[in-house]
Amino acid sequence: MTLTIGVLALQGDVREHLGALESSGVQPIPVRRPAELEVVDGIVIPGGESTAMSRLLGVFDLYDPLVSRLRAGLPAYGSCAGMILLASKILDTRADARHLDALDITVRRNAFGRQTESFETNLQFAGITDDDGAEPMHAVFIRAPWVEETGPGVEVLATVESGPATGRVVAVRQENVLATSFHPEVTGDLRVHQFFIDMVATA
Repeated sequence: MTLTIGVLALQGDVREHLGALESSGVQPIPVRRPAELEVVDGIVIPGGESTAMSRLLGVFDLYDPLVSRLRAGLPAYGSCAGMILLASKILDTRADARHLDALDITVRRNAFGRQTESFETNLQFAGITDDDGAEPMHAVFIRAPWVEETGPGVEVLATVESGPATGRVVAVRQENVLATSFHPEVTGDLRVHQFFIDMVATA
């Protein structure tokens, strides 16, 4: 049976995630309504603008249904703004911004700086690049967050290895929820999406 994985389609890198999922062999669907959320086996929350996305979750009556499904164990993957929305605590955000409280992490919004300070680097990613001969993951950071604190149930999958942000946590997993600070959907490297698909398949 082909998995159906939704991409929250309110704002951000929706098209890029849909394309990456389709290229990875699953059935992707954009999710804008509660009825669409009900039929997915997993959900991707894309990069974009986290405060705008939190507001639109309310406008489209998706906030409560999404929180409910996440609490019931729906697998989720968030990239960049998606990581922010999945977090339990957000630093440097608006007072009225809501989050989904699906990962026991504290994130700092726009931690790497403004758009002009976006950068690219290579990372080691646990479960992906630790196989013999595996290539490092080329990661693109665009106004990205980083993880300042992790709870006891959170596994750190990747950290920045060089530069002023050396040691900062940029990929985590807690049970069925995965998040990255960077944007694998823009590089053509499908390994993070496949990693998430494998999580959905075994959930």
